[in-house]
Amino acid sequence: MAEPASATSPELAGGSLRSRYRFLRRFAHLALAYWTAEERWKASALTVALLLLTLMQVGLAIWTNYWNGALFDALGERSVPKFLTQIGIFAIIFILTMCVTAIHLQVKRTLQVSWRQWLTARVVDRWMAEKRHYHLIFTPGEHDNPDGRIAEDVHIVTENAISLAHTLVYSIFILGSFIDILLSVAGSTTFSVRGSSFYIPGYMVLLAFLYAGVGTGMGLVLGQPLVRSTNGLQTTEANFRFALARARENSESIGLLGGERMERLRSSRLFADIRRWWSRQTLALTWILFFTSGYGALLPVFPILVMAPQYIAGTMTLGVLMQSAQAFQKLTSALSWPIDNLADMARWRASAERVLSLHDDLQKLDEARAKLDENRIAVGKAVGETLIVRDLRIARPDGQVVLDGLNLQVRTGERLLIDGDAGAAIDLFKVVAGLWPWGRGEVLLPAASSIFFMPRNPFIPHGTLEEALSYPDAAGTFSRDDLHDALESAGLGYLVTRLDEADAWDRSLTVRGQQRLSFARLFLRRPSWIFMQEATDAFDAKSETKIMEAVLSCLPGVTLITIGFHAALEPFHQRKLCLERAADGRYLFGGPPAPKLPELSEIDETYSG
Repeated sequence: MAEPASATSPELAGGSLRSRYRFLRRFAHLALAYWTAEERWKASALTVALLLLTLMQVGLAIWTNYWNGALFDALGERSVPKFLTQIGIFAIIFILTMCVTAIHLQVKRTLQVSWRQWLTARVVDRWMAEKRHYHLIFTPGEHDNPDGRIAEDVHIVTENAISLAHTLVYSIFILGSFIDILLSVAGSTTFSVRGSSFYIPGYMVLLAFLYAGVGTGMGLVLGQPLVRSTNGLQTTEANFRFALARARENSESIGLLGGERMERLRSSRLFADIRRWWSRQTLALTWILFFTSGYGALLPVFPILVMAPQYIAGTMTLGVLMQSAQAFQKLTSALSWPIDNLADMARWRASAERVLSLHDDLQKLDEARAKLDENRIAVGKAVGETLIVRDLRIARPDGQVVLDGLNLQVRTGERLLIDGDAGAAIDLFKVVAGLWPWGRGEVLLPAASSIFFMPRNPFIPHGTLEEALSYPDAAGTFSRDDLHDALESAGLGYLVTRLDEADAWDRSLTVRGQQRLSFARLFLRRPSWIFMQEATDAFDAKSETKIMEAVLSCLPGVTLITIGFHAALEPFHQRKLCLERAADGRYLFGGPPAPKLPELSEIDETYSG
């Protein structure tokens, strides 16, 4: 499992204006391109519809405020006709509010899921293309648990961003509307201090700004620990989920080794991290709640207490008092948007940082790959149908050399067996497959030939057997007759009747059965070049001989490069390349010749120290 990421990024901890600007610019570059991408017309239409519905919500809030004043005036006058009129008006407001709210929810969620789908596809495409998903494992940076970042954090980023944007726009319109309302209904006031009179125009508006300013300032100060703790908690939660998923995927090996105790200890340690960050977040939330509960409880009472002397003096009607109090609450709530949404903003920022970190590290990976220096293995196409390896040096990502000075040519129709040290052989297999770029030298693949790589443990997706057999192509790509023939040739004829059956085939089949399924895929595609990496290591000698005979019978003239360590493989190859570990851990050209195989056409090659 990847090492847990740092709980708090420098930008989150610093919180400077420059870091926030840089964060927003990075986020806009990654995510806001949705509004200029291929779905820009759909995105723009949904955005405009959402804005119009938000304006309708603001209009209904203004209408409700005036209705509130008229209602209390009717009650103050004890007028039944006016009261009944207000009931009728309220029925209209009530129906419109329900309709607008329901339609708004539909549009908002449609925009959220559309944006999420686009951003998820963009990140997944970048992650899976050109072997980046594999290279990223060996690349330094904060990109642990990329699956969690894509599945969970992209969800939070898109959903919270639209929700926060909606409430912010709503608050801005409410702010502009209710300032005007409060100025018109509450007016100004005059108060006396020691015989001196002071006239304050729009005093309720000033009080609303003061009340909200104090609340927002205190909330931002108290909310800084919440930002850090939320980021830390989300990181540790992702690490915990990843560990459990890894244990599930390897449950058989864990059970055979009796590793349950270690897995429980690992889970306990990871959950201890969750609990530590949970406690920090709880403390941060406690301070926020302590302040906001008092702030919210005082809000509906405060304007009434301030304006009560005017009502008692008879200079203000009951309707104006209640309308002003409600306008004060609306205005203050709009001004308090930062503090009211602090937790959601912290959660959104933490998730956005995790998605951006993954995207940035993928970008760095591309930049490193683009540099044509001697520390990258160049994999390209040969002029003819020959595999050429020139001056190949394979290194670890940290620069440690594990194989050096390898030159090799394999022509069409040849069959080469590679044995010796398994680690070096597998490294060579990864280089040829384009999975391992670290080192230097050149690998030129046959220009026009179809190449099929067979790993030791083939990936078998869950679903129907046809989907597992056709992978990486979609079900329906091959005819049923071809599927039946492939299964028969691979020794899986007993599964022919189960092609439409859905199962977890990577668990239903034995290891040998899974390797046979890989051979069935080979027979389906009938490539001209085959690269095998211990693809028969689960077979006994008799079964291994039979499957290799099937390969050469079904694919006469195929070029075969096999990494294997069974003697039964030798008769099926024309020459052998032996890799032996030197004293310093590297594999160097030279050493005694490998033993000859039956019917060899060329001298064997041995790499040793």
